[in-house]
Amino acid sequence: MQADFKPLEHYGVIGNLETCALVGRDGAVDWCCLPHVYSPSVFAAILDPDVGGRFAVAPAGEFESEQAYLSRTNVLQTTFETASGTMTVTDFMPVVEANNEEQPDVRGLYRKVTCTEGSVEVAVEFDPQFDYGRADTSVDAVTDGVTATGDDGHLYLSTPTPLNAEDGTARATYRLDAHDTQWYVLQYDMDSPTDAEDCERLLEETAQYWREWAHSCVESECLFGGRAHEYVVRSELVLKLLNYRETGALVAAPTTSLPENVGGVRNWDYRYSWIRDGGITVRALTNLGHVEEAADYVHRFLKLSLRGDSAEVRPLYGVEGDGELEEEELGHLRGYRDSRPVRIGNEAAEQQQLDVYGDLVLAMYQRFWSDGQNVTDEDWKALCDIADYVCEHWDDEGAGIWELRGEPRHLVYSKVMCWVALDRSIRLADRTGREGPVDRWQEYREEIKETVLERGFDEDLNSFTQSFEGDELDASSLLIVLSGILPFDDERIVGTVDAVREHLTTDDGLVFRYEDDGLPGEEGAFVFCSFWLVDALVATDRVEEAWDVFESVLEHASPLGLFAEEINPDSGRQIGNFPQGFSHIGLINSALYLREAEYGWATVGPLGQATLIQEREAERGKDRDGGVTAEAPRHDEA
Repeated sequence: MQADFKPLEHYGVIGNLETCALVGRDGAVDWCCLPHVYSPSVFAAILDPDVGGRFAVAPAGEFESEQAYLSRTNVLQTTFETASGTMTVTDFMPVVEANNEEQPDVRGLYRKVTCTEGSVEVAVEFDPQFDYGRADTSVDAVTDGVTATGDDGHLYLSTPTPLNAEDGTARATYRLDAHDTQWYVLQYDMDSPTDAEDCERLLEETAQYWREWAHSCVESECLFGGRAHEYVVRSELVLKLLNYRETGALVAAPTTSLPENVGGVRNWDYRYSWIRDGGITVRALTNLGHVEEAADYVHRFLKLSLRGDSAEVRPLYGVEGDGELEEEELGHLRGYRDSRPVRIGNEAAEQQQLDVYGDLVLAMYQRFWSDGQNVTDEDWKALCDIADYVCEHWDDEGAGIWELRGEPRHLVYSKVMCWVALDRSIRLADRTGREGPVDRWQEYREEIKETVLERGFDEDLNSFTQSFEGDELDASSLLIVLSGILPFDDERIVGTVDAVREHLTTDDGLVFRYEDDGLPGEEGAFVFCSFWLVDALVATDRVEEAWDVFESVLEHASPLGLFAEEINPDSGRQIGNFPQGFSHIGLINSALYLREAEYGWATVGPLGQATLIQEREAERGKDRDGGVTAEAPRHDEA
């Protein structure tokens, strides 16, 4: 089988809440880190087809193929059509119940190969390469399979037919006839069940797990019903795959160094958990009914902020809570489509990003109003520490939400998020009866607002800018629109949306993050920012325009409904790490915004601000004790 780089749209993702694997339309597992998402890779052909390692099962000759998930699951099926017959490979990773010592360890990668019609000549290639291809890896044939060993890594592949192990790779070619089924099971040890009946049971249990977790509804009555419903369901399943269950962390993506600019240096490791966009993440999870995951997300970061002085809060952490993420370049790998360097680790963890303090408070605020959760003494202490730190440091320079690697600057969005931190702290103090230095917070909240309006808004552009006294636009200004620092119909808010629409947006609604960041090469349009534009258009009462942008962005989804970080506006190809959690969070929240605009439900906006729909209904004297129509499902009021 020929190995080469594939478009990201030709991959599906599976996982078990500990790690993920990317499976290509050609039947190859081209990316998988074992046993955890942050572990060194075992298969990394997506970064180097020659030395990265892969595990492929496909027809030996020419074929056409397509992929689909079993309905409402993360179980992936790849169907191959050949001249002689049809074959399906079903891929999944069982989700092991947490803290159940009586349950056998069934973790691993399960591949079910079935000939459904005619006969197919099947080719298998098992080529693991431990430690991103740096370790000497040996592959040896044993009874009923092969073993792979490298440094401290050890894997066992149970196979239905003997594989020939030679030069570190195991291969076989054989014929499969109609109705024949075979199983390949890649395990951490040799004690897991590999009997066909046990594998079938695990397949059924895994599918059932995902279906029970995904929100169930009558689509016509669903909060997310309508044109985007299936995209929302797929997005929530992606978010769950990116949830590291042991700690509640949500990784940005399961991959590293998939380039933002093909052939360039914009290649970063995203297998970590970012504080940014905390309130938006909580909103997406709670509105889908995933309250436990939302609570874990908030409490994880609050616990990290309580480790010491709040000045030590970092913009991102490892999934186990570690903050030292030393960056390293892997010079032996070509990189995806020859995009170098390949990086592991992320030095952005060392940056000063003032907006994360607003994100933390906003996540707590959103959590409080989503389902009426109390603010504990411990949580309130953390919030007070954060608010006090903001009062002292809001005027510092920093790297900001985009983790710019040049000199620190006074970034407007960071200042607005400092304002958000104090504003939501004041609101929580008022609504919970908690005591704190509210007068001081109010004083600094007003000072920040006055400074932002004076130094962060350009009269000529009629827009908020990227930095104080600057003239460059930034898509993060769309979140300023939604922050509540000004009313939605303020001319400065409307002007900012118009400026981003005119200068940072393609004809079909794809939004670039900014005009220049000092790095060589040009990146693509940022999917998350494109969904921010949808939200801002809804908030400023341009709902039809918002629908046009939303549906245009959806046209760029992969055939499986997956999104990477960015879209190349020229080719339409997805670029950047894949799948990207924040792209799918943006999709969920924009779908909710559009439905709210359609039905006028009372809600809390993505930055904790009542939506314009809610304000208009209040002006019209509508009932604010729920604000729910008879046809609409229940949704909590802000």
